Amino acid sequence: MSKLRFKALEFVSQRKQGEVVLPSQKISEYFGENVFNNEQMRSTMSSDNYKRLRRTIDAGEKVDRDLADAVASAMRTWSMSKGATHYTHWFQPLTGATAEKHDSFFDLTSDGEAIENFKGSALVQQEPDASSFPSGGIRNTFEARGYSAWDPSSPAFLIDNAGIKTLCIPTIFVAYTGEALDYKTPLLKSIKLLNDAAVPVCQYFDKDVNKVNTTLGIEQEYFLVDRALYEARPDLVISGRTLFGHSPAKGQQLEDHYFGSIPTRVHAYMLDFERSALRLGIPLRTRHNEVAPHQYECAPTFEDANLAVDHNQLLMDIMEHVAERHGFKVLLHEKPFKGVNGSGKHNNWAMSTNTGVNLLGPGKKPKENLQFLTFFINTIAAVNKYADLLRASIASASNDHRLGANEAPPAIMSVFIGQQLTAVLDEFERTSKIPIEKGDNMYLKLGIDRIPEVLLDNTDRNRTSPFAFTGNKFEFRAVGSSANTSSPMTSLNTMVADQLIEFRHKVDNLIEEGTKKEVAIIQVLRDLVAQSKAVRFEGNGYSEEWAQEAEKRGLSNIKSTPRALDVYDREEVKALFTRHGIFTEVELSARHEILLEEYMKKIQIEARTMGDLAVNHVIPTAIAYQNKLIQNVRGLKELGLEDEYTKSTVEAIKTMSRHISSIQQNVNDMVEARKVANKVEDARERAIMYNEKIFSYFDKIRYSVDKLELMVDDEDWPLVKYRELLFLH
Repeated sequence: MSKLRFKALEFVSQRKQGEVVLPSQKISEYFGENVFNNEQMRSTMSSDNYKRLRRTIDAGEKVDRDLADAVASAMRTWSMSKGATHYTHWFQPLTGATAEKHDSFFDLTSDGEAIENFKGSALVQQEPDASSFPSGGIRNTFEARGYSAWDPSSPAFLIDNAGIKTLCIPTIFVAYTGEALDYKTPLLKSIKLLNDAAVPVCQYFDKDVNKVNTTLGIEQEYFLVDRALYEARPDLVISGRTLFGHSPAKGQQLEDHYFGSIPTRVHAYMLDFERSALRLGIPLRTRHNEVAPHQYECAPTFEDANLAVDHNQLLMDIMEHVAERHGFKVLLHEKPFKGVNGSGKHNNWAMSTNTGVNLLGPGKKPKENLQFLTFFINTIAAVNKYADLLRASIASASNDHRLGANEAPPAIMSVFIGQQLTAVLDEFERTSKIPIEKGDNMYLKLGIDRIPEVLLDNTDRNRTSPFAFTGNKFEFRAVGSSANTSSPMTSLNTMVADQLIEFRHKVDNLIEEGTKKEVAIIQVLRDLVAQSKAVRFEGNGYSEEWAQEAEKRGLSNIKSTPRALDVYDREEVKALFTRHGIFTEVELSARHEILLEEYMKKIQIEARTMGDLAVNHVIPTAIAYQNKLIQNVRGLKELGLEDEYTKSTVEAIKTMSRHISSIQQNVNDMVEARKVANKVEDARERAIMYNEKIFSYFDKIRYSVDKLELMVDDEDWPLVKYRELLFLH
């Protein structure tokens, strides 16, 4: 047996469950204890400064220097009382991960005396090296200056890593010349845009509405594997997924893992990372087994979108660190194993008002339901208009493996709303004349009064829909498990805001012409229902019939990331983002190039890893085993024992030779194709070549390697097998 695989399996057999010391308090008593929240602000700041800070957070007022100094002093006092010695600006560069540079509170006075200090200037702004992060050409190597700037809307928090506590201050990250170099800046702009667009529409129905929040609940799916087994799989370590591996006899076909009893060792891990998350104010409520073996999910309650994204990025880091203590490795790759479910990050998105109304929740009265339909229909219309942008927002090399496979949504962007709401919208479309009766009579004739108060149980769910209405929110199911959710949420917020602005202009024009307000709203909504009908689909998104029907409807089915990203070069998309100030053309072009480069590099890494494993691990193992068979056949023939077994062994030797030859040839061809692609200067052309030329060899090489896995003696096979990765806890 391969030494590394044997040692890993032996280690797993001897591993003990990690210990978890649970807090004695109720969750409500320690929730958010490591967050500089309202309670901590009030207790460490003067009443006047606290009120000023709240106005900054709630209304976006400018932070004065004296207020910044007061907040910095309060943060330092609080964090040092809990054992922190350092602070960091915590930001989200275009790597997709988070970044931090730790600085000490320690300082020296002019006469050399050691003190603890943290000034408002250090809180408000820091200067990371912008050229060392992806910038898409915005920053050159010799143009290094960039700034991280405090985001007061997301509270500071304490990270405890192996007992070392650090004050983390959420920030944006911009270039010296002002361009955004992160995911948070455009997200914040899109949230403000949606508020500004939604409030005037809300005031058609309620003049007391003066703020609309974007709310988000992010479900996080993930796989767990034993860390020893993970470290014995170079492909998992380097690329995050298994490039080889024959499906085990048992996978997920018995459907016995989903919602099953959580394994004891896994349960201990979950309790541990949940406790850390809850202390950081991440409101986790749900844990369960997912469909695939050793696949799980955790989910929080809804929060403001900016905070929800910060919390999800933080959660992924927590899960990784805690997994080390329990001897696990968390796999956040969208498709780490072939033949079983991939992992998503379902984004449950809605809008709520300062008056406590969920704008995507049907109400008890006809007027409330007209408001619901207004935001519901405009959201569908926005997705219909910018479906390809929504597809681009979730495009990545890893998510390409998942879309359309094993219960993941297809690459075709469509909206599922259920039978009852379909009937309501069909009634809108069929009504040839809008009734002019006053009061409820108009609503009655349109069926608005009949919308159920709660739709959660009045319509089925559709797991094949990428964008589904689930009762009081839209669930964007196509987002990948490793993604930074800022990207799809920025696009969704922007396109919905743009649609609401257009809707309001049309309604206002009709009102100015003398049309009654309610009639004007219904008239515009009815047109939108007809215009966006193509994007609504209630059936099986996996079927070939849907792919054909979608093509007839004019819906795109873009299966590869390089092609999906082309949308960022479209004039209507550039105009959408630039007219609302979300991105400049320079920023949008830079992001396009960064995503293309990221795609190419990931496929390049996988190709190199695949070639190395195939040539230096699999082929030598197969040849060594083949030689054993040759020796066996030769010995049998020398003894005059040639029989059917001997003939079948000879055929096995020939089959192995064909697979070995195929692997070697395809690896050589893949290397040559990579050399050609690497000489292409244009990022888009190079990414497309990696997708259409280099990536095309992956399945050919994998096919032969997986066949050899079935032929080579289990004792000799060098790579940890699927049955071991997926079923050993």
